[in-house]
Amino acid sequence: MAKRGGRRSAGGERPVACPCGSGQPYAQCCGPLHRGAADAPTAEALMRSRFSAFAVGDAAYLLRSWHESTRPARLDLDPSQRWIRLEIVDTGAGGLFDSAGTVAFRAHYRAGGGAGTLSERSRFVRADGRWVYLDGDQT
Repeated sequence: MAKRGGRRSAGGERPVACPCGSGQPYAQCCGPLHRGAADAPTAEALMRSRFSAFAVGDAAYLLRSWHESTRPARLDLDPSQRWIRLEIVDTGAGGLFDSAGTVAFRAHYRAGGGAGTLSERSRFVRADGRWVYLDGDQT
């Protein structure tokens, strides 16, 4: 998911509803993670926050939440791609007391006048006590 889209409210502000699909306001859901005020408690929560970061165009958060061994030097997000919906398909481990986990998901987007879906099984690990994205295989 090296692209982004925008679900910002009028005036370019952050979205009111969280793009991750939790049903909670962005300010109480993924917003604190993006601001660095909180860490994701589970691998799934990190996956959701990363999807939201793509949706709002927060490349800095994406890089901060990427494992140092696989993190790119920079991340260019495509402003013409709009991430619109996340489906969590399956999770494996990644809980409060785990050190690794997987999250399979489908991320739906719009770009170039059409719709698309990215399907991936992502791997997450704890590094220095916090969840980070390690890598993933598109499915």
